[in-house]
Amino acid sequence: MNDCLFFGQNDNPKLIQNESNKITKPIQFKFENENENENENEKQIKQISSGYLSTIFLFENGKAIEYLNEENDSNQNPEKIQIEENIQKVTVGHDNEVILTIEGNVFAKGNYVNQQNPNEFINISSLIEDTNDRIIENIVSGAFSVYLLTSNQNVYGIGSNSSSQLSFDSETLKKTEKPILMMKNVSKIFSGNSSFCVFLLNSNQELFGCGDNYFRQLGLGESRKESKIQKLTKIQNIPKGKIIDIQSGYFHSIMLIENENENPKRKLYSCGYSRYNGLDKNENTYEFTEIKSSLFENENDYIIDFSVGNAHTLILTSNSKLIVFGDNIDGQLGIGDTNDQSIPFQIELPKLRFNEDISNYHVLCGINRSFLYYSPPFSNLEEDLIKLFRRKEFCDISFKTKNGEIIEAHKLILKYRLNQNQNQNEKLKEIISKKSIKESNQIFEMIYSNRIINPKLYSEIKEIINSNEKIEETMKRIYLNENENEKDFIIERKEKQYKFPKININNEK
Repeated sequence: MNDCLFFGQNDNPKLIQNESNKITKPIQFKFENENENENENEKQIKQISSGYLSTIFLFENGKAIEYLNEENDSNQNPEKIQIEENIQKVTVGHDNEVILTIEGNVFAKGNYVNQQNPNEFINISSLIEDTNDRIIENIVSGAFSVYLLTSNQNVYGIGSNSSSQLSFDSETLKKTEKPILMMKNVSKIFSGNSSFCVFLLNSNQELFGCGDNYFRQLGLGESRKESKIQKLTKIQNIPKGKIIDIQSGYFHSIMLIENENENPKRKLYSCGYSRYNGLDKNENTYEFTEIKSSLFENENDYIIDFSVGNAHTLILTSNSKLIVFGDNIDGQLGIGDTNDQSIPFQIELPKLRFNEDISNYHVLCGINRSFLYYSPPFSNLEEDLIKLFRRKEFCDISFKTKNGEIIEAHKLILKYRLNQNQNQNEKLKEIISKKSIKESNQIFEMIYSNRIINPKLYSEIKEIINSNEKIEETMKRIYLNENENEKDFIIERKEKQYKFPKININNEK
């Protein structure tokens, strides 16, 4: 039903039965007992995340399957857990599994987030001391730490601080089971499932990093040779352009930059350990350096996606090229053997079911395994509305939909979404001051033009905003638990009554 390829480590847990523990060429991944007659949208993969002892598949319907190795014994079939919740994102590190729900709650398990019961999910977002900062926008796992980006654009860290990856002195604070504030005014977080460092991008597009720098994987330049960077430090000499993504492993970090004025528009930059950074140099690289290869020289080809594991990297391009380099001890490069590959190398792919639509494929590196899977963009109107309406301030808005209250809602959206652009801010304030729904919708048009929300949804959302009945129904669905006939907002009730996860455990021996 799903188009998903797998290669690499096939134990801890063993994901494909009747196959060796090392799969060195891409093979089709199938879920056991998959029903071919099942509604495809109900089982379409939305995201995969994989760590040392577990792999989680998230589906378009908001449910997930977790494969967890039992008692670290690779000869046993993994425990398969069905998680039935409204899940927005999953992320797995070396020692943690983290789930972000549609409502903005974060549940995690692992030795460093719940030492007393490491196999039990707990709501770590509810542990943030500032009650106004408990709605989470994004989650990222490091090896033994978890990072939370709140709706107020603040970043919190929880878990291990062994390498100062929480931006505190590791001797003073070795770990924490409560989220601690790391930085304010953050737009993006970057780390990796085996990483002991973290990168934070602020609202001014300035990049900061801290944590493990033993292999120079923070890209701070030759002047910063400390093995640990204890405080968030600004990273200089960043290539020009927009930072799309940064992913780090144990040894190296990869950055994807987009620059409209260059050809190709997207380029990869690497730093860290020479053996795995893809630069084919004899020494570790101290700052982010462009990865150059003839495989990237075609101006009609561009990078769609990339992923970094413990010590290997996968890159997918628009011409259906899968490019790999790095550690290959478990066959995670898919090249047919277990030899390392120090420079970018293209591997052969079997015919893909959706090959004509390669832009909807994604790559995912587990620590020592790899996936290539099909995941089309999901136009979930309600989910996008939730991203707008789940701010704390909206919880004070009545369900009455008079013009003035819709205008107030727009103000709150602006307060959160604008990137401190004073000219744009003043123009939008002028539109708001006219106090009409019609002109107020111009705000949404301007917001969507920045691609904060899928532009294709604009007409549908505009229709909802113009319809008192529809917006009221949508907001009630978001904020009220109608099954219990309550009238409390989620922000008020989530920690007291919100239970997670509802699971059915099926031990398949």
